[in-house]
Amino acid sequence: MDDYEFDLRGFLIIRNALSPDEVAAMNEAYDRFPDLDNGEWYGNAQRRDYTKDTGFELHNVLDCGDPAFDVLIDHPSWIHHVSRYAGEQGTYVQGIMIDESIATSRGSGGHHPVHSGGHDASIRTQYAYRNGAFRCGQVNVLVSLRDVGPGDGATMVVPGSHKSNFMHPLAGDYARGDRMDALPFAIEAHTKAGDALVFVDACMHGAGTRMNEGDRRIVILRYGPPWARSRFGYTISDQLLERLTPERRRIMQPMPPLYTGDPRVPVDLHSTYQFLTEDAVDGGVSTTS
Repeated sequence: MDDYEFDLRGFLIIRNALSPDEVAAMNEAYDRFPDLDNGEWYGNAQRRDYTKDTGFELHNVLDCGDPAFDVLIDHPSWIHHVSRYAGEQGTYVQGIMIDESIATSRGSGGHHPVHSGGHDASIRTQYAYRNGAFRCGQVNVLVSLRDVGPGDGATMVVPGSHKSNFMHPLAGDYARGDRMDALPFAIEAHTKAGDALVFVDACMHGAGTRMNEGDRRIVILRYGPPWARSRFGYTISDQLLERLTPERRRIMQPMPPLYTGDPRVPVDLHSTYQFLTEDAVDGGVSTTS
């Protein structure tokens, strides 16, 4: 049913994905965030708001120095979904990586303009299902840390737009900050604290205007194949890698391109690659240097 819904609408909601204790720990981590101006750093995370209306956006939050967020990397509630949809399963580059991780907080009046859609047809925003396998360039997981209902500035999606051949005629101008509250065919995805919204990036999306008091807290994780890289180029700190399990390190710092061992490749290049073994499991691979 999850596969059917994901294919049909481009998204699904996993209810109670996080435990109450996990939600509480991450809200406490939010409360520890310092006051940052746009462009300033907290550990190896940087505040970089998308627009003046999107609110607080802490990019690379998994490497901010607070281990409360570590559990999100390979959370069992969604890791098999994203591995299935974006993990290039059955290929020699099988696996996933986290391209971006963002902690967001948005107050009254804030919103996020609509963007993306299947019409782009770029590799990163592609949606495909071929020969019994999903081939998604990027799958997003939006984890709610507070209830998001009517008036709370919920994430909005246009169901089925991941397969659209046409740009939405009324999408407006992202750079101008046009709001999507009344965009035809768009719906709000209401969630409770602990729920996770999973959608292919090709699905047209954004967020409606928050009308209520308080703030909307959501952590965004963008998963893609191992060859995907963030255009912002954040590095992963040694401190984060040291405390992660091998499975989590593999997702945060994926393997270099897999190499078959062609002897015609010079030795110095040959030594920088890793080799695929037979025991690839759940989107990961075991390697030897």
